[in-house]
Amino acid sequence: MELGLRGRKAIVCASSRGLGKACALALAREGACVIINGRDEAALSAARDEIAATGAEVSAVAADVSTREGQDALIAACPKPDILVNNNGGPPLRDFRELDREAMISGVIQNMVTPIELIQRVVPYMVAQGFGRIVNITSISVRMPILGLDLSSGARAGLTAFMAGPARDLAKHNVTVNNLLPGMFDTDRLRNSTRPWRRWAARVRRPWQPSARRRFPPAASARPMSLALSVLSCAARRRVTSPARVSSSTAGCSTPSSTAAQRTLPLGATGRTGSTVPLRMP
Repeated sequence: MELGLRGRKAIVCASSRGLGKACALALAREGACVIINGRDEAALSAARDEIAATGAEVSAVAADVSTREGQDALIAACPKPDILVNNNGGPPLRDFRELDREAMISGVIQNMVTPIELIQRVVPYMVAQGFGRIVNITSISVRMPILGLDLSSGARAGLTAFMAGPARDLAKHNVTVNNLLPGMFDTDRLRNSTRPWRRWAARVRRPWQPSARRRFPPAASARPMSLALSVLSCAARRRVTSPARVSSSTAGCSTPSSTAAQRTLPLGATGRTGSTVPLRMP
């Protein structure tokens, strides 16, 4: 199926591995020109080579997208993007009582301020050309807050609420904003999560239960490419006919409209919209 992405320019943040790389790879396979980003130069170089093997045009920007310098480098590499995929790592698992002011400000910058700043910088061009697709990859914790990831949950929920208003205004210019809320996906972050969870359990004096890991093993989790297919759907060339509502939610299931200015789509272990798997604490 032709999605109208051939020749489109796409910025995909934090795309040297995991969900971000899968999104960049999927866009490249559809013929988009992709700008990828990451802090690990070795991983970024490997991702660039893998994506370039599709025959697509790809550029790599080694930078921390949460800094002004990193954002400048990213925009310099692609000053007129058609698609922006906001993605970033989150604050580590931590008891909320241990969060000092500096840590909280850093977390909010990482998962709320940074995507907003990037959106501010790309929407003037998108509005002027009458086309733009913005996809924010956040977390299922926006709807199902996870104990120990309180800072991440709060910052990502703040991004969703912040963009609800601007999304309605941007829709009349054929610029859409979509939020994808991934649950359990088979990524390095999930595979390496056992050790921090053990430390967290020791700090809050709760017994570590290995059964929690067995309940949601990485092998049963969704593959990153399943989320990437949702990104393709959000980025596809469709004319927004009206500034529709923000989708509502009941028991973790979204009811998105095809013309919605902003949609919030929870994606669970199966990778299907409306199928969510909460990440339970041990």
